[in-house]
Amino acid sequence: MTPLNATHDASLTSWVTSAQTLDCDFPIQNLPFGRFQIAAKKDGWRIGIAIGDQILDLRQALSSVAWQADIARMLAPLAAGDLNAHMAESVANRSAFRAAMSSALAAGSPLESKLASCLMAQASAEMSVPCRIGDYTDFFTSIHHATSVGKLFRPDNPLLPNYKYVPIGYHGRASSINVSGTNFKRPLGQILPPGQETPVFAPSKRLDYEMELAAYISASNVQGEPISMANAEDALFGLGLFNDWSARDVQAWEYQPLGPFLAKSFASTVSPWIVTMEALAPFRVPFTRPAEDPQPLPYLASKANSASGAINITLEVWLQTKAMLDGGMGAAKLSTANFADASYWTLAQLVAHHTVNGCNLQVGDMFGSGTQSGPKPEEGGSLLELSKGGKQPLELPNGEKRTFLEDGDTVIFRGDCKSAGHARIGLGEVRATVLPARAS
Repeated sequence: MTPLNATHDASLTSWVTSAQTLDCDFPIQNLPFGRFQIAAKKDGWRIGIAIGDQILDLRQALSSVAWQADIARMLAPLAAGDLNAHMAESVANRSAFRAAMSSALAAGSPLESKLASCLMAQASAEMSVPCRIGDYTDFFTSIHHATSVGKLFRPDNPLLPNYKYVPIGYHGRASSINVSGTNFKRPLGQILPPGQETPVFAPSKRLDYEMELAAYISASNVQGEPISMANAEDALFGLGLFNDWSARDVQAWEYQPLGPFLAKSFASTVSPWIVTMEALAPFRVPFTRPAEDPQPLPYLASKANSASGAINITLEVWLQTKAMLDGGMGAAKLSTANFADASYWTLAQLVAHHTVNGCNLQVGDMFGSGTQSGPKPEEGGSLLELSKGGKQPLELPNGEKRTFLEDGDTVIFRGDCKSAGHARIGLGEVRATVLPARAS
């Protein structure tokens, strides 16, 4: 686990004025990475660091300051838009880089005059997926989500017996992961209408969102050599928000016997910023299981993981329909959950389990956490749960009702971390709008 250091000091402030704004997601204690270009110029991708409502352009920063040799070396690939190269650096090197950026952006820094011209407004940036995602695995870590969905289909046996012993996951489709703001068309697929024996090919009528976190991998293990719990934390670079859109009616017809396929692969959306594990260090909390539950098998257990393997992250789901947008109404909050309460498995356990069979991860691989739902019914991370499988419509502030998503609906996820004695940091947001299906 990353120890706390000077970059986490709650009293630390920045010469970037907007970083001091109340409830700013990106104070100097955060410093997340994203990949961008200037929207109006299309002048090439580079990596930037979010600070307040600005981006520190690391391409300009490299040429504007006489950095120490080790920092300049690490800046070079970032200036070229290659975050994966930085992710592959050792934990110690990445920590030294964070310390240098924190010092450079801190109030009173002698570099302010040189770096001020390296800032640009986030509103003027075109963002992309933050790194090269080679492979993507989606997990199923929320026991509350697993139980509530299980009750819809197996009332007498909602939670399958392996759930409390093994982190469940499936291999997803990396090519259809897009950055926040990328809208998508409603998917078509085979659907079995109620009471019929023959499927039809049609647009999904039960389109849903899934409130998830994306975890980005920073280590490449040799095939056949697992990553142990002792080293699993070092294999994690950081987190972002993730919407794993799902066509529930397509999924219901296709998922047996091999699991999700076309119901999930049409679109997924990630937030543009990766908040590093070091930035999240102040929000670590103990990982515990109910005493009556089976404890993790030895390869999934460690003292460090029990002491601080979970992370206190509040997650929110918001919805804005087209009618709300046209009427000048803002988005309505649908649910709130907390990652520490929702997840039955820690990120380190996901790494250890994914590799225990010899699977080789690569830098830039992404894990989806699975839908994060809290223990209360109103804390569901999907419409499938909130609407009880479509049987109980949600009423929105303007009188509209939803069981599943309609064309023109915009879904927004937000996340932040708070802890006494530490500065609040945010994960930004991830949003996208459902467009009408293509002509079949």
